[in-house]
Amino acid sequence: MRVLFSSRAKDDYLSDALTLLTGWTREGEQIRRTLVIDDTQHVALTERVKVVADALHLRPEISRRSDSTLIRVGHGNGEPLTEGEVLLAARIEDAYRAVTDS
Repeated sequence: MRVLFSSRAKDDYLSDALTLLTGWTREGEQIRRTLVIDDTQHVALTERVKVVADALHLRPEISRRSDSTLIRVGHGNGEPLTEGEVLLAARIEDAYRAVTDS
């Protein structure tokens, strides 16, 4: 049996999922995270994120500023945040843990 979700239920689901992603903040239809990592960790993280983003057909914005890396996920052009973008944020967290634990 297939269950149909209203757009309100989808928004609630995404909001609930976002609360589980510590450190991520929502800015309109984008989510962002700042990670304090060194240059080597930044390179490793970027490579891992690229693999996942390619698989999900998404393009996060990743930029480097002195001792931190800023990541933005979402379109930011009025399109709502998708499940795939929240999934990408979760995978970025996994990648972050992997590069900082080693």
